[in-house]
Amino acid sequence: MKPLTKSRFKLGLECPNKLYYTSKDEYVNNKQEDSFLKALAQGGFQVEELARLSYPSGIFVDAEHYDYEGALKITTDHFKQREVVLFEAAFGYDNLFVRTDIVVKKGDKVQLIEVKAKSFDPSDSYCFVGKKGGIVASWKPYLYDLAYQKYVAQKNYPELTFIAKLMMADKTKTAKVDGLNQMFRIPAYGDPRKDIIKKVQTIEEIGDTVLTEVNVDDIVNDIINNQHKYFEGISFEETIVMFRDAYIGDKYINWPAAYSNCKKCEFKASDEQLASGLRSGYRECFSKQFAWGEIEFLKPNIFEIGGGFRGEKVFADNRILMDELIEDDFKIKVEPSGISSSERQWIQVEKAVKQDWSIHALTAELKTEISQWEYPLHFIDFETSAVALPFTQGRRPYEQVAFQFSIHTVYEDGSVDHSAEYINDAVGEFPNFHFARALKEALQKDEGSIFRYADHENTIVNAIISQLEASNEPDRDELIEFLKLISHSTSSSAVKWCGDRDMIDLLAIVKRYYYNPLMKGSNSIKFVLPAVINSSEYLAKKYVKPIGAIDLTSRNFESDHIWFQSEGAQFVNPYKLLPGLFDGWTADQLDSAISEMDSIADGGAALTAYSKLQFTEMPEEEREKLKVGLLKYCELDTLAMVMIFEHFREDL
Repeated sequence: MKPLTKSRFKLGLECPNKLYYTSKDEYVNNKQEDSFLKALAQGGFQVEELARLSYPSGIFVDAEHYDYEGALKITTDHFKQREVVLFEAAFGYDNLFVRTDIVVKKGDKVQLIEVKAKSFDPSDSYCFVGKKGGIVASWKPYLYDLAYQKYVAQKNYPELTFIAKLMMADKTKTAKVDGLNQMFRIPAYGDPRKDIIKKVQTIEEIGDTVLTEVNVDDIVNDIINNQHKYFEGISFEETIVMFRDAYIGDKYINWPAAYSNCKKCEFKASDEQLASGLRSGYRECFSKQFAWGEIEFLKPNIFEIGGGFRGEKVFADNRILMDELIEDDFKIKVEPSGISSSERQWIQVEKAVKQDWSIHALTAELKTEISQWEYPLHFIDFETSAVALPFTQGRRPYEQVAFQFSIHTVYEDGSVDHSAEYINDAVGEFPNFHFARALKEALQKDEGSIFRYADHENTIVNAIISQLEASNEPDRDELIEFLKLISHSTSSSAVKWCGDRDMIDLLAIVKRYYYNPLMKGSNSIKFVLPAVINSSEYLAKKYVKPIGAIDLTSRNFESDHIWFQSEGAQFVNPYKLLPGLFDGWTADQLDSAISEMDSIADGGAALTAYSKLQFTEMPEEEREKLKVGLLKYCELDTLAMVMIFEHFREDL
């Protein structure tokens, strides 16, 4: 039996063609490797376990993940009772299959409760359905998922009445105890649906839940009755039948390609993956739908264009390759003081088509900008976490937690100092106010310019200011004054400010004055850094030498560490050179580790590592390894900013 499960139904809603490529080992699936998505999945299992505490009589439908018949039989047996609560109850009909997180049967009324690790504000009357009557885009996947569950359950038991509900993290509630997040630990082995290690057994032990149950049955019924169509020209039931027949029959639907779907398709394979024998669903789609051959796949296409390019119109015109675009497609706006977004996009297209790898920079304007900066220059990066189940008492779901920063300082003579860092790995301690004090201590010694990369740091500073305003910290006014000095208010702030040392956004500097074809349209520091290091004579001469030989200090790397290492004609991205967390550990040591992590080389892995550090039972040796990995990763983030600045200062 290979039924259409709810996960496959949701995948089909993203793009019906994905049903052909999913669950096939020969096809690349980049979502399986995404550390941020893995962190979200773990948070989802924890929220589900907390939700179950609200139904202490619940019975887990204990069947193996792919034992569909077994799960259906267990559910059927329990449904003979007038009243029962089931976890992961199974429903099936005509090769359709779903398991629902919590099912509450009372007579002929059955509640289907889908648990989601998504925040919900009960005061928002337009949360699910907007003012114009359409379902809010961010809620579509959840509501259509629940509609599919109700459809299958109702077909399975037509004599019963099903009521659809969501249970979610309530942004208005606060945790009543410390360590709520770590009271539900996902084990290294076993089934996360049923084998979570729980430290509590009742709601009373944690004071109260931070979850809220919401009746969305009216919206779900409207979906089933085609008041809200997902695809134009096809009903909800017809969509289900189409997905089922294609998935069970292993048929390629040949659903028309769409710009947004294709741009973010997870079935794209890199050249290295293709060379290893893996296949690309994306390539096969384009071969079938647009008759692309190897020549077309080698050419630059519109999905690579950065800056929020809206490619729907040219895609609809079947102009997908960059050499099919014209300048008028970009409606270019000229900005007197920098490169506009539309101008930047056209520069990218022209260079890509001509295979021109030269840098485009407004050198004079950039030098003028740099001349206004006050030495010493401080480059900062924050590592933060926002989880559904708070780490500490009194905190709300998804409240920002700032647990780490790194600062590199560049002096006027060119020397570079890893001048400060902070990390808080203490179990059950809310770190934000300690973080603010450490940041103040590091930056108040001079009037030098401060740099961030993107808006994240400013957003976090605003969040900490709000937390301080609601606190009784003895130095809160002093801390707020400092934090406002280095930030500006966000659009949602009731009080507006812009500090005299407001952090300068290096990302904005890159976008305004600099385009490097090696960035391939992305302005992420993870793309800008490798582009810069492979374009800069200055950096190439400097960073091929050991740290101890280049007037650079480091708090986490040995003096003989070399940042630039060649691979063929190029330098390797330094993020790929970050060491494994447990290099040198024996097999027995690795087996006993509870963190289940290999490395920290991106933000998703960093927030996961912090969550792991909240485990009270983690051995000190393992805790230290995670801490060292976080420190090295964060140090590289600020050194990367320094390298970009040095490239601007020395090469342009």
